Amino acid sequence: MCPKLKEVKALEDYKVLLTFQNGEQRIYDMKKLLKYDFYKNIRDKEKFQKVRVADGITIEWEDGEDVDPCDLYIDSKPIREEENEPK
Repeated sequence: MCPKLKEVKALEDYKVLLTFQNGEQRIYDMKKLLKYDFYKNIRDKEKFQKVRVADGITIEWEDGEDVDPCDLYIDSKPIREEENEPK
């Protein structure tokens, strides 16, 4: 079972900062999903910034785009690991 979400913040380059209720913070990169038509509206950076937590389990945008809750956790990287990656 994946931890529940507490907070989300849109970052640069189509990434989001996820804060889970257990205090853990991770970064999820949305770029790989933007190629799908389901996510075409959030390719607009202004719309992407309007991300919010939905039901404490996932993130969503105003037009209904969302991400599988377990994918958010499993495919995201802890902040420290993300900061140490080569650019």
